[in-house]
Amino acid sequence: MNTTPFVIERTYNAPVNLLWQAITEKERMKEWYFDLKEFIPEKGFEFRFYGGHEDGIQYEHVCVITEMVPGKKLTYSWRYEGYAGISFVTFELFAEGDKTRLKLTHAGLETFPSDNPDFAKENFAEGWTHILGTSLKDYIES
Repeated sequence: MNTTPFVIERTYNAPVNLLWQAITEKERMKEWYFDLKEFIPEKGFEFRFYGGHEDGIQYEHVCVITEMVPGKKLTYSWRYEGYAGISFVTFELFAEGDKTRLKLTHAGLETFPSDNPDFAKENFAEGWTHILGTSLKDYIES
């Protein structure tokens, strides 16, 4: 079983505080991520949202914030209602002059049911690459 987490890094033409707002403020998140009903960036806060392939099953995601270092790091658990497995998503921000490098780590993907192709690591890689490389980039740099 491959337990290597998925890691992706992107650098944005924006200061850390703008990236932090984009990943922690509900109204900003809906512009590039998911339309969350509630989101409070504090340890222990649970949030839920639906997502999946546009023409496929929409899964209820259940997430709980497990770590938060203002302006630097946000980690939350990520599981699917009604399915086995739990993973963890970590956003880390690094100031690089007037730009910001974002490192996203999604660990624990191997805990999801291997008989469901929707939970394949390749799908997460494709999703995060689009979300960070297109959706967030377009939002933060416009």
